[in-house]
Amino acid sequence: MLKGRIHSLETFGTVDGPGIRFVLFMQGCLLKCQYCHNPDTWSLTDGKEMTVDEVLAEIEPYLTYYRSSGGGLTVSGGEATLQAPFVTELFREAKKRWNLHTTLDTNGYNEGDKIRDLLDVTDLVLLDLKHIDNEKHIKLTGKPNDRMLKMAEWLSEHDRNMWIRHVFVPGIHDDEQDLLNLGRFIGGLRGVEKFEILPYHQMGIYKWQELGWDYPLDGVPSPTPEELERAGRLIEEGRRQAAGVKS
Repeated sequence: MLKGRIHSLETFGTVDGPGIRFVLFMQGCLLKCQYCHNPDTWSLTDGKEMTVDEVLAEIEPYLTYYRSSGGGLTVSGGEATLQAPFVTELFREAKKRWNLHTTLDTNGYNEGDKIRDLLDVTDLVLLDLKHIDNEKHIKLTGKPNDRMLKMAEWLSEHDRNMWIRHVFVPGIHDDEQDLLNLGRFIGGLRGVEKFEILPYHQMGIYKWQELGWDYPLDGVPSPTPEELERAGRLIEEGRRQAAGVKS
């Protein structure tokens, strides 16, 4: 019987897709983001094993809230696509039983053709673009960004709906050309329903401490409203340039 390795779940999520959502956090991630607030999800062998039916039983009591709010089921992580067969079956059954809206929250470190079965039962992709500059991406996450950019392009080419999210860390994401380039890249994509800048926060530091790990961004502050406004303005300028719209 197909089982998934689960880190945790949330029954009333409001930030990981439209409406009120059941959010399932999968165990395991190949990226090592310096600002990760869930480093305990990285291990590929930890977590609780659950079947699809066991997860669906957790969802069912709250269906009224999900339906009435225009919400549904979001699978996040960790990195959900590392367990693509399980998530595919979960989404398929949630649609078959309840016609529930499905959202995949991913860092994009996979290939569209390899997880096409999963994407075929996914209504919305939340794609987290960590950094547009490859060298800075490697320093930030431990991996290059080519797969993430190719995933975004695959979703665009196959007319998939996506929200793009970008965590902004002062000193890492404030270069003007990087922000313009990010905007230009996003501006060249189809299907982007929403773009969000997420301010970096320090709320996950205690998890690093519990694991006995040094926190890489110790002392880095959250961005100011002015920094976020500037970043948003530059990204939007880049998007307008990609669309050929004069400022």
